[in-house]
Amino acid sequence: MYESKPEHKFTFGLWTVGNIGRDPFGEPVREPMSPVALVHLLAEVGAWGVNFHDNDLVPIDATPAERDRIVANFKKAMDETGIVVPMATTNLFYDPVFRDGAFTSNDPKVRAYALQKTMNAMDLGAELGAKVYVFWGGREGTETDAGKDPLEAGKWFREALNFLCEYSLDQGYDYKLALEAKPNEPRSDIYLPTTGAMLGFIATLDHPEMVGVNPEVAHEHMAGLNFMHAVAQAWDAGKLFHIDLNDQKFGRYDQDFRFGAESIKSAFYLVKFLEDVGYNGSRHFDAHAYRTANMDDVKEFAKGCMRTYLIMKEKAQQFNQDQEIQTLLAQIKADDGSMNQYFGVYTKDKAQALKAQSFDRAAMGQRGQPYEQLDQLLIELLLGVR
Repeated sequence: MYESKPEHKFTFGLWTVGNIGRDPFGEPVREPMSPVALVHLLAEVGAWGVNFHDNDLVPIDATPAERDRIVANFKKAMDETGIVVPMATTNLFYDPVFRDGAFTSNDPKVRAYALQKTMNAMDLGAELGAKVYVFWGGREGTETDAGKDPLEAGKWFREALNFLCEYSLDQGYDYKLALEAKPNEPRSDIYLPTTGAMLGFIATLDHPEMVGVNPEVAHEHMAGLNFMHAVAQAWDAGKLFHIDLNDQKFGRYDQDFRFGAESIKSAFYLVKFLEDVGYNGSRHFDAHAYRTANMDDVKEFAKGCMRTYLIMKEKAQQFNQDQEIQTLLAQIKADDGSMNQYFGVYTKDKAQALKAQSFDRAAMGQRGQPYEQLDQLLIELLLGVR
């Protein structure tokens, strides 16, 4: 029960199960594993796919011959395990060259190098079958606004994405490009810090139809925001191209906890939304095991991410089928149809009739809603007593 299957489309990044437990205050606690070994680990725990930054797979200083050998071995591991690559991305934040950003660096040589690196990484992703390409602007921001004009930086970022959209079209890659927002860390302030900001930015691009978002639980929680609401906005806009699942204490640094490890209700609402609307993309776990974990525990971490999602999926089905809950929802949403004449497309007659309508404001203001009762039923359902 709660075993992952290919149709669930559960994926992990090489950087997630491959995390070695290093942090700003401590050295690594786990030995690095090769990409090939990580593919086999993911197959062992029941994942469907693996995602990667370019340099998770091919070192930044690899020769062409080394690159081809690494990719050939990776393809062999994919063939042996059935693991697929649904998404790829570029590391534009780790190397010192990106200390002031990539597409928004003040140095034009860095901006040009970032484009070159991304094109090469898009080639690599396409070679391995990726259909979604994610952009996380890890250092696209500032510590002091004295040194960078946000209007210029936005222009450079827009130009870069327009360029890369054209490159994808020219190469026939058929990529969906997904922008990932984060409010801060590692920069003090990162441009376009929320999913809503990214959605607004996409409308300014030359090919907005090609570009969507990759919202991440932890990133919205860092800003104290409701992640499910951001996902709903992206879905409503037709822009939910990919999603990063993990968990996070609100307002903290980017913790990337196991999915459902911290905010159980938030995880439930998210899974219920994705399942109710019929989201059919990857369910990507951008998380990593606690620093206390050994490799056996890393496997339990990966299994736990997928298991929790499936448990929440079952709980969502129970919610939708619970007679008492559905009776309350029907009461909350009760509608006698008398106002239908005023909604929908504007007409002059409709506006005049609505202005003439008499409302009993005082009576309307006395109506309460049984949200306390409903929420308690949800809590009991999640705690397993319903």
